[in-house]
Amino acid sequence: MEKDYSAILPDGSSFRFWEKETVWQRELFVSADDPAASDENDGSEAAPFRTIGRAAAEAVPGTRVRIHAGLYRECVRPARGGEDAEHMISFEAYGDGDVIVRASEKVSDFIPSEGWMLRMPEDGDIRIWEYDLDPDLFRGYNPFCAVNILHDRLFIEYDKTDMTPYLNRRGCVFCDGKPLTQVPLYYMMGRQDNTYWVEANGQKVHFRLAGDADPKDHLIEVTVREQCFAPDKPFLNYIKVKGLTFEHAATGAPVPQRGAVSAYRGHHWIIEDCDINWSNGVAVDVGNECWHHTHREGEVIGYSVIRNCRIRDAGVCGIAGLFAEGMLIEDNEIEGTGWQKMELSWEAGAIKLHNSVNALIRRNVFRNTLRADHLWLDCGNENNRITGNLFLDGIEQREAIFIECTREGINLIDNNIIWNVPGRFDPEKVPKEPGSSGWYKLRENDAVNGYGIYGEGTDRLYIAHNLIGRCRHSGYYAKPVGFRMHGMERGGTSRDARIINNIFYECGEAAIDFPTRDNQAEGNLYVKMQGGYLRVMYPEPEVCLNLPAWQEFCGFDKNGENAWFDIEIDAEKKTAVFRTAQEKPFAMPRQLERLNMIMDPRKVRRVPATDGVPCDITGTPRTGDDALPGPFADWNGLVVSD
Repeated sequence: MEKDYSAILPDGSSFRFWEKETVWQRELFVSADDPAASDENDGSEAAPFRTIGRAAAEAVPGTRVRIHAGLYRECVRPARGGEDAEHMISFEAYGDGDVIVRASEKVSDFIPSEGWMLRMPEDGDIRIWEYDLDPDLFRGYNPFCAVNILHDRLFIEYDKTDMTPYLNRRGCVFCDGKPLTQVPLYYMMGRQDNTYWVEANGQKVHFRLAGDADPKDHLIEVTVREQCFAPDKPFLNYIKVKGLTFEHAATGAPVPQRGAVSAYRGHHWIIEDCDINWSNGVAVDVGNECWHHTHREGEVIGYSVIRNCRIRDAGVCGIAGLFAEGMLIEDNEIEGTGWQKMELSWEAGAIKLHNSVNALIRRNVFRNTLRADHLWLDCGNENNRITGNLFLDGIEQREAIFIECTREGINLIDNNIIWNVPGRFDPEKVPKEPGSSGWYKLRENDAVNGYGIYGEGTDRLYIAHNLIGRCRHSGYYAKPVGFRMHGMERGGTSRDARIINNIFYECGEAAIDFPTRDNQAEGNLYVKMQGGYLRVMYPEPEVCLNLPAWQEFCGFDKNGENAWFDIEIDAEKKTAVFRTAQEKPFAMPRQLERLNMIMDPRKVRRVPATDGVPCDITGTPRTGDDALPGPFADWNGLVVSD
């Protein structure tokens, strides 16, 4: 068997894959559209159940539930888990079309909304409708009565954030599958169409469609259930969910972490080939849910697989996991996370894991994450590998990858492409420095951010063979956090980082921003960077250096190089194009000569190979004692001559 180099963890061990082929002892069948289907049937192929929930109540270890195409408006509640990897319980699409599990219900019987002021001159073209929420649709949970954040609010800095999205109702209104925008006051619907408003008691909604359309001409749905697939009891294990689509869950903002699809503190789940769309808060949770839970002796959390899923438009968090060990998150597409704009709840991210140990996060694609991190590992993370991912096109994003408050062990970030981190800041708060008054102020302004990788109070971070480009501030930025301690812990120093054989491209302020000299940089290629892009901020005075000074005064990057050429990313192929730049860099006389600037990407030299990164972004092994910087072992076909 060919060795899987992308599965080697920072400590040199291989990731522990646990999946085994199951010989199914029983199969149950479900069909929403078969006229003969009934929950009174026996669940055989000839007499299928009508609901997935009925099969979930019947399934025992070794059972595969096969679900025919159709729309299932229910929350599936597995009654039990499997026994081990060979005796799981699986819920799978049959293969004859889309299986859609939706937490919303279709509604009708709308009447024109009357008796409410729009606070503007009457406009006959504005058409607002109202709908009385049918109490029979809400079985013990009315999301229109609950605000987004009810539980753990200890960490919100109220003076720094707009509390409106936190206090919005969890219930959503969908028109033809797309959500309307919630407004906090009725009259705001007069200013913007495609909006809705909820009355104080949560029993009635008012809405205005795009173009003031009539709702009878559209499919209108309202969310009525918190989740789509979640056990009622915690600690159900060895469950597989495969090939299903989950939509419209009325989950709240974490914490607690309760997803549209929830392992509810169980371990050894497999969630693969699924689509999870438009979850109000969290799409998938695979951890301990909440840090206020007690821990049972020997309790296992995690060891789950999330593979080849498409997670789109999660309001706050795509994948959430607390104290989840041994996670395998691979080959997923996570797009549009964060539209709730609740980043200061400190739980927003396409992936947000706490205390992650021995995880393998590889070959995922992250796009268009709004006001949140693509990946956030929060506190106490050890021996995780983040490899072969594409972190693309953040929107108002502070950083792409955030490794927080981690002091023991090594975490490896290698062979990734991190591209376009615009920062999240208020341009009006950036001090204006007239004339030359700001020339001698070397400390960066806290008002501006936009980091490729951000380490906060994190030691021993290993960053190798990545392509990090178009970050508003820095490709790598770190700061110590001396006083954040849990129990008998210590502060974090942000020391002993190893930044090895990466490509940094067009980073606005700095490629590397070290808090101290107690770190290492070697073999990096710096492309289209401006002056002073290599920085050491302590001990004072701070220094902003170019590569020759970085080498001479700090001993860093003896094998590093400067270059000036263009790089374009092909997200679909997970590759890049290197081409000669059309415009030459601005430089004073003899500066380019001193910097040894490489203008032709074909002339970039190889650098000494580094340990622990034996393959490139495609899984191709790196051989020999040297390598090219960046995530590609071979640049053949990447360099284009104009």
